[in-house]
Amino acid sequence: MTTSNAATPDADPAVLEELTRLRDSIDNIDAAVVHMLAERFKCTQQVGRLKAEHRLPPADPGREARQIARLRALAEDAKLDPAFAEKFLTFIIAEVIRHHESIADDTAGGRP
Repeated sequence: MTTSNAATPDADPAVLEELTRLRDSIDNIDAAVVHMLAERFKCTQQVGRLKAEHRLPPADPGREARQIARLRALAEDAKLDPAFAEKFLTFIIAEVIRHHESIADDTAGGRP
């Protein structure tokens, strides 16, 4: 999706062209992030069903801590703020656990 430059009509056309190019890249990256998150949640839903079927707890604090440490290290290597990466993963983990709890409740109630 090309971003409009209506807010900067007096800017140098070369600057506007570069701004559009960068924004188009950002839009593409955002789309990729959404698709990757969708794939991740498809996998975590399968994990949730497996846990529910075998009456395993929805949360795994040990794995979560290892994943946070791993993501912080990846963030540092990528020159991304590790605290931001941790907040992002913590948000995702909370949503996954919520899904796992819901799946467990549905399974206990006799729903597939």
